[in-house]
Amino acid sequence: MKSIGYILLFLLPMMLMGQETAESKKAAKDFMTYYNEGKSHALYAKFDTVMKSHLPVPKIDEFYSALTSQFGKITGMEYLKNVDRSYHYKTTFDKGVLKFVVAVGEDGLIYGLIFQQYVPDNLPNLTRNSTSMKLPFNEEWTVFWGGETIEQNYHVAYNNQKYAYDFVMMKEGKTYEGDPKNAENYYAFGKEVIAPCDATVVEVISGVKDNVPGEMNPAELTGNTVILKTENNEYILLAHLKFNSIVVEEGQQVKTGEPLGQCGNSGNTTEPHLHVSLQNVQDMSIATGAKLYFDNIIVNGEVKTAYIPVKNDLIKNR
Repeated sequence: MKSIGYILLFLLPMMLMGQETAESKKAAKDFMTYYNEGKSHALYAKFDTVMKSHLPVPKIDEFYSALTSQFGKITGMEYLKNVDRSYHYKTTFDKGVLKFVVAVGEDGLIYGLIFQQYVPDNLPNLTRNSTSMKLPFNEEWTVFWGGETIEQNYHVAYNNQKYAYDFVMMKEGKTYEGDPKNAENYYAFGKEVIAPCDATVVEVISGVKDNVPGEMNPAELTGNTVILKTENNEYILLAHLKFNSIVVEEGQQVKTGEPLGQCGNSGNTTEPHLHVSLQNVQDMSIATGAKLYFDNIIVNGEVKTAYIPVKNDLIKNR
């Protein structure tokens, strides 16, 4: 997801829980009006002294440009809650929904504001898969990132990718042979990606070109992607697939082991690999990652059941 610009928040040293106030309601309404009309000077006039020093008009204009280019204009704001004199609003834009938090003093001046990803409070809780899983590939692969600690798996630090895996293929400690700028030289590139369980294809992203290794595409984060939904309402995301390789479509029922596409190098990736994660909801931007266990697989030459592969494991289906 792209950055949405400057994020500033200054809070008073107090703990207050309460309802929307007349001051906060007016501040939110004014922000929506000034934002939609591009009136940076009018917005600046609503800031207190400290806020003005941190976010002068040129920075407001830069913030505005970044936000409008990604999300468009604001179409509505719904009050959610008040915490520490900061008022939370579900803010609907032309091209998405964010949470707008504005800190307002009794004088009606804004002393802090922030935009965050809007995450509903009623999302389902998922800690691990209950559906039996195979590895989503044939042959032996290496776990580049995997496990339950940040040292083993950097994804752990990110709530929506928590416990996700990055899989590569290696020979003699290398993931490629020849020119590292040629994706075709990577052992994983073009390898078949298969369904790890019986599921429904609920989302397909295609048409994303593969990167030159070393170059990234953050605008299309997951690249060519397939998302599966199990009968237990678990969502499995398989990302960075090869351009034009996906062979399934949304709504299709797939069986364990059936082909989905091929490993590629599309999206925000530095080299060909397969990213796999388990989510509680379909939308990655608001999802919480969960632990994905695999059954009856061979890990470093030994059979494992209900296993979480960790960094540097050599793994394949039994």
